[in-house]
Amino acid sequence: MAIIKLSATERRRASAFFTCLVLAILAWVFTVLSNSYSYTVKEILNFKNTPQRRAFHSLQSDTVNATLNGSGWQMLFAKMHKEANTITIDLRTLETKSYVVLSSQLGLINDKKEISQQITGFSPDTLYFDFSNRKVKRIPIELVSAVKYKRQFAQSGNIILNPAYVIVNGPANVIDNITSWKTDTLQMDSVSETVSKRVTLQPVKEGNLSVVPKSTQVNIPVDEFTEKTLEIPVKLVNNRNYDDVKVFPQKVKVTFTTSLAKYAQTDEDFFEATADLDLWRKRGYKTLPVVIFKSPAFTKIVKIEPQNIDFIIKK
Repeated sequence: MAIIKLSATERRRASAFFTCLVLAILAWVFTVLSNSYSYTVKEILNFKNTPQRRAFHSLQSDTVNATLNGSGWQMLFAKMHKEANTITIDLRTLETKSYVVLSSQLGLINDKKEISQQITGFSPDTLYFDFSNRKVKRIPIELVSAVKYKRQFAQSGNIILNPAYVIVNGPANVIDNITSWKTDTLQMDSVSETVSKRVTLQPVKEGNLSVVPKSTQVNIPVDEFTEKTLEIPVKLVNNRNYDDVKVFPQKVKVTFTTSLAKYAQTDEDFFEATADLDLWRKRGYKTLPVVIFKSPAFTKIVKIEPQNIDFIIKK
């Protein structure tokens, strides 16, 4: 492969040529980008002064194309900046009309923008809205959780939400179908102590709904759990003929898990074990299964000994 050898003079001339070429290109680019152009950018609509007596639903997207006049540099930076800006639209006129003309608010919109970012027009220029009766409703908050506890730890009491309700404002036909408002998912792993955390609510998907507040304080009592065994007397039910029935044994051993904080106070008075005499009368059972009819919240029955009891009916 042939290699072109240049003399020192030729190298200087070539270097000067390429330097001039680069400078010429930079000067051309600078001149082109210094000219004025019209270009479009995406603008996200943010509404204020929404009607208090009319629920509304936007019939178009929540973004519009805004036309701006600026230099090529501004156009270049606008294209490079992919995130849409936000403009605030006043909906006060919806008290009497079903549409809003954006160009009529152009002065107010540009007052909040820099001189170099003045908007000259919108597409679409008119926003149309659908209306229905407005309703306010108090709705319970529903916690969505994916909490995983450390071994031998678990929830030891009722979950407390503060606040426990949201106020939803919007079309009556939509609100009537809402029975609860969910939170974002509370995700935690290896939990071994009481949880106290603020959780945001799921955002409003419809533009004609408003929900307050936007978050709630979640309190989940957590404690270490252990096993405990108690002897619980068996209560006979459905003895409609008041027969003289003797059961054997009269008490059963119930093993359950409970939190350490409630271990000492949890006794046999918190439980009720029953045996149904109808199982003998209607189905011919020779022994009766024991059922734990009542037990404290957040206890878990591990086993019952015995699970079935004998009985004798005296004539």
